[in-house]
Amino acid sequence: MTADLAPWIIAGMPFPVLLIDRTERVLAMNSSATQLFGVAGAGRHYITVLRQPALLDCVEEALRLRQARKVRFLTTEVTREATYEVVASPLGPDGGAGVVVVFTDVTEREQMGQIRRDFVANVSHELKTPLTALLGFIETLQGPARDDAAARARFLEIMGREAKRMNRLVSDLLSLSRVEADERVRPDARLDVAALVRSSVQTLRPIAIDSGVELTHEGADAPVHVLGDSDQLTQVFQNLIENGIKYGASGGSVLVRMTQSERELAFRGPGVRIDVIDRGEGFDPVHIPRLTERFYRVDSHRSREMGGTGLGLAIVKHIVNRHRGRFRIESIEGKGSTFTVFLPVN
Repeated sequence: MTADLAPWIIAGMPFPVLLIDRTERVLAMNSSATQLFGVAGAGRHYITVLRQPALLDCVEEALRLRQARKVRFLTTEVTREATYEVVASPLGPDGGAGVVVVFTDVTEREQMGQIRRDFVANVSHELKTPLTALLGFIETLQGPARDDAAARARFLEIMGREAKRMNRLVSDLLSLSRVEADERVRPDARLDVAALVRSSVQTLRPIAIDSGVELTHEGADAPVHVLGDSDQLTQVFQNLIENGIKYGASGGSVLVRMTQSERELAFRGPGVRIDVIDRGEGFDPVHIPRLTERFYRVDSHRSREMGGTGLGLAIVKHIVNRHRGRFRIESIEGKGSTFTVFLPVN
């Protein structure tokens, strides 16, 4: 490879590439490499361009041993932290003509791997707690409480509650998996979202009454048609209303309000907005950016006591995304919370 051809060959490559000759000077580097290191290094010694010790060692060994070397390179770019897999490969028949250094961006792959590891850790933690409780009660019933009818009844009640909690967790995990699998497939069934809102309110009114909460709805009288999945949108509304009843019960009321706009800013066209408003304790808005993460809770202990799995809002987010909608959360400590779903109108 001649010096005249080298820049032309690497210029079109979509990832950072450097050519270093046998004198340890940069023969050529493409625009991606120039942007990555913030310097045009042609003609300069590679040490003054790369600077990072791990990269320098990688190139030095490839030049000296005439063997390919690999290293990971972490850097902070303007908008993100990036991870590169760097390979320095010898050039020429005998490997003595220099090295080519190729940077492959593996940031997304690393992030997905971390997400999977976090997910497994979270699921294991969520299942371990009720399983530990069940095992403890089983051992007690098999031993000291074998003939204690009162203790047996009390323990069986708790075991039933923990088993139901695990069942809810598994059900939500399966639901989340199905929603994520279908997220890129837009639903095409035409349905009346107002009817779904009314049905969800009616379904959950007995729970609201038992909790001492007044559950009302506004604006869901006339039909409003959207393209959607009836089961999934029902799941969204019931999830948000049930959360309002559970966590906003101290306010004594939950309002489900639906409004239609001919020009909704979220879509630059007609849309419908469904607000679920409670007057409960609310929470610090600092939590809002993370509320739709899987297993994230404002109050972990309280959420588990109420049977929450930490997956409900993550499911809501993915369903709303599938419907090309928007999901917004607002809250003020001591004044309540508002969960809003925006959907484009057909």
